[in-house]
Amino acid sequence: MAPYIPLGGDGYSNDKEASATCYCGAVQIAVPIEGDGLVDTFLCNCTDCRKITASMFASNFIVKDSAMKHNRGEDKLTKFSQADTIATGNNMTNFFCSVCGTLMYRRSSGFPGMSIPRIGTIDDFNLHETKFKPRVEQFGKDRVCWLKGGEGVEQYVGNFYGGEEKKAE
Repeated sequence: MAPYIPLGGDGYSNDKEASATCYCGAVQIAVPIEGDGLVDTFLCNCTDCRKITASMFASNFIVKDSAMKHNRGEDKLTKFSQADTIATGNNMTNFFCSVCGTLMYRRSSGFPGMSIPRIGTIDDFNLHETKFKPRVEQFGKDRVCWLKGGEGVEQYVGNFYGGEEKKAE
């Protein structure tokens, strides 16, 4: 299937990687689309993700830092770290484009050597439906009542990655 990159710019995808770009284009990273470097894909309804995205949930994926590269704009990233609102108690560092404010990725002290980019930053929108379709939805207990869980996505009451919460019914 040919890439579907609706917002122009210089986004790309191939058999191994895809670009992820901020809204203004100042920051672009390359991420793996399969294999060992792409660890997982998930939706999160936790209160922290809701606030930091200014939305009702976040659509995320986890990549190994060794498999992610900065094509441009790493010097344009602004960092903000804190642990006060993180349900797991881990410290979370957020990397935003300093020009347009797009949250490009997060790094948790609970996932050393990994980054958590946002699915919506992937330039090839076909990949949102395929390679980056969320596998898990966590913190279902915090999902707004007017929004149903992701179709065909494993549902969890709390933190799936913490392993202590049972699957939602």
